[in-house]
Amino acid sequence: MDLNRIIAERTGIAVGQVAATVRLLDDKATIPFIARYRKEKTGSLDEVQITRISDLNNSLRELSERKQTILRTIEGQGKLTQPLRSRINDTWDATELEDLYLPYKPHRKTRADVAREKGLEPLSQDLIKQQNGRLNATEEDLQGARDIIAETIAQDERSRQAIRREFAYTAYLTTKPVSGKADSPEAQNYRDYFSLHEPLQRIPSHRLLAIRRAEKEGYIRVDISPDTDKCLDKLGRLHLKASNERSYQVELAMEDGYKRLLKPAIETEYSLSSKQKADEQAIRVFADNLRQLLLDAPLGQKRVLALDPGFRTGCKMVVLNEQGDLLCHDVIHLRMQDSADRLSRYIDRYAIEAISIGNGTASRECEAFVRQCLDMTKQQPAVFVVSENGASVYSAGEIARREFPDQDVTVRGAVSIGRRLMDPLAELVKIDPKSIGVGQYQHDVDQVLLRQALQQTVESVVNYVGVDVNTASPYLLTYISGLGPVLADNIVRYRSEHGAFRSRQELLRVPKMGSKTFEQAAGFLRVTDSANPLDNSAVHPERYALVEQMARDKGCSVQELMHNAELRRQIDLNRYVTQEVGMPPLMDILHELENPTRDPREPREVFHFDEHVHTIDDLRIGMVLPGIVTNIASFGVFVDVGVHKGGLVHISQLADRRVQNPSEVVRLHQEVQVRVTDIDLARQRIQLSMKLEH
Repeated sequence: MDLNRIIAERTGIAVGQVAATVRLLDDKATIPFIARYRKEKTGSLDEVQITRISDLNNSLRELSERKQTILRTIEGQGKLTQPLRSRINDTWDATELEDLYLPYKPHRKTRADVAREKGLEPLSQDLIKQQNGRLNATEEDLQGARDIIAETIAQDERSRQAIRREFAYTAYLTTKPVSGKADSPEAQNYRDYFSLHEPLQRIPSHRLLAIRRAEKEGYIRVDISPDTDKCLDKLGRLHLKASNERSYQVELAMEDGYKRLLKPAIETEYSLSSKQKADEQAIRVFADNLRQLLLDAPLGQKRVLALDPGFRTGCKMVVLNEQGDLLCHDVIHLRMQDSADRLSRYIDRYAIEAISIGNGTASRECEAFVRQCLDMTKQQPAVFVVSENGASVYSAGEIARREFPDQDVTVRGAVSIGRRLMDPLAELVKIDPKSIGVGQYQHDVDQVLLRQALQQTVESVVNYVGVDVNTASPYLLTYISGLGPVLADNIVRYRSEHGAFRSRQELLRVPKMGSKTFEQAAGFLRVTDSANPLDNSAVHPERYALVEQMARDKGCSVQELMHNAELRRQIDLNRYVTQEVGMPPLMDILHELENPTRDPREPREVFHFDEHVHTIDDLRIGMVLPGIVTNIASFGVFVDVGVHKGGLVHISQLADRRVQNPSEVVRLHQEVQVRVTDIDLARQRIQLSMKLEH
């Protein structure tokens, strides 16, 4: 069967669109490039749809290879019949394929194998017929025959499908604590999961991941079981044909096969599949949060003073120029007049335009100290508090050592805090996404799938925003469509040796930058000071001639066309539709001419916590406070109200209506108003609500 047709059936996307997308992917086109610059070929599919096609295409091709391996194996055993070959060739369901293969799959010697070696296969076949008549066999031989029948029933495709259906509809997950470990202090984190008995299908993904973590750490045991009587009844309808001595032996074998072989096998399947579903949802939440974080508002190129707060060792302070280069660093101690004087002098001496403060320990005290110091300065920079999640990981990592080989980790961490204010995207791409603190159970999910999803998310965001080729770091350039680490380093090296790029076309002089790579990357790279204004836009070089034709038709230059809204309104896009260029890309081009250099991210705004609240002890039930959303999970969102402990707004408390997904209501780093509903000082937990009326 045509794989494109299967993909179309599973996605609801037209076969022609699928086929065109697969051809582009096979031609090494990237997903961001296809989504942005090949709409006329794909029918304007977006990145999510293209990614779905890519994933399905890869999995189906892997399944096709698996089928060929299975066919060769069975044929090598001399057992490949034409009906079996047809069944294997026709199926595109991985579970069905493995069921067909199971009776022929090489395995360790079983009880049934031992019985066959004793010559008990004919007896087992006689029993399976369940005919009336005298049964002459020893108990030892009957046991061996039952072992063969038990394995046959457990490997039977119909049996497995019937039990899977029972698991799907009636399976319960049951937990119990491991004796001797449940009373340990560490186990108390999991005490909510010590005695559960719930339908598997109703357990939320975050709870299932927590249960699996508790099981992995040895605090609980987990069992997944359907209704045993219903399962045996289903098997009986398939395999019991009469009510006599032989059918009684088959029934004994059937019960043994279910409990010893079939139930454990299907339980393993459902354990894995339920974990996979939970992983996929957690990864989806993580990727959504990461996307929002990377798209956080940039302040832009400003002179920034950054502070990494601390009480005992002081606050590490750095000054950065407009490009984020380190100018100087110092240590400031809170509540010391000498430190206040020095901080004030730094602000004025370097004409500081913004101050960035990490949100860790002593953050609120540091912010108050800074605002007092501003009373002593001529400059009046805006003060921002930024997330410092992952800053310590960056400061101790290879990238930071390469950027600042002569500075210690405290200076590097403060630099990261400052640069996050200027451009969060450019700085956060240097940090392993798992260390940024916007996921749930990120260490418990499938690490390969997580890494792949986060990589795709970063690539998507970087290409959506675009980068200035003359200022971007190699770490940012790495994620540009078609580039990768080698070409990113080559671009930076070329830039340092030859000066700033003067046009997009000059990129072709970079070593290893071929025409195909240039095609993939050029539209996402900006050259701000190029003589051609289109080089600082998302218009692809392959469409420059088209834009120039539009300008000639209006009797103006491209520059004038980009700056004159009236001229653009007069353009009849229908005149420029061809077989190669359809209406969707033409509309993109016109939109880009209207906003050629606009950053799609929102501008940064100043936020203030409640000045009367600094620690959890200052909170009172009923207080309404301003806060910042710091993390979004499937069960709710965490909000920072300025007390160094994030409070939880459960999904039921997000809005007056029922909410399925917290992202429907809030986004990461959104400013919100919350009401304090509960304070647990012992466990340092805060419950909040966004339902302000109560």
